[in-house]
Amino acid sequence: MTQLTFDDLATAKLPQLISRQESFEVVGLSGKLIEAVRLVESKIEVTGLTCRVYTVGRVGLAAGSFAGGVTGAFGLLSATSIALHNLVTFNPDYEIEKYPVHNRIVVRYKKKKK
Repeated sequence: MTQLTFDDLATAKLPQLISRQESFEVVGLSGKLIEAVRLVESKIEVTGLTCRVYTVGRVGLAAGSFAGGVTGAFGLLSATSIALHNLVTFNPDYEIEKYPVHNRIVVRYKKKKK
């Protein structure tokens, strides 16, 4: 999988990868994760493709819905949010996976290449 840095996002590399429907990752995003996600998302959408953005490990929060009290309330809210988000972004061309602990994002092309 091709690796990019935050600085690479301002070059021709990003549009080329998207036009070729390639998967890639952007590494070394300390303090720039959200900005990188926004840049990649906008570059994908400007081409007419769709994407879904999510944080890896979010399902762990939903598991809290089986516990009672405050944890259960947050878990239920999280599970509802995940379900709604998946419906709104059904069958995207790309998925952008955020890994905040590792300061990186993985951008995966999900459909068959044309």
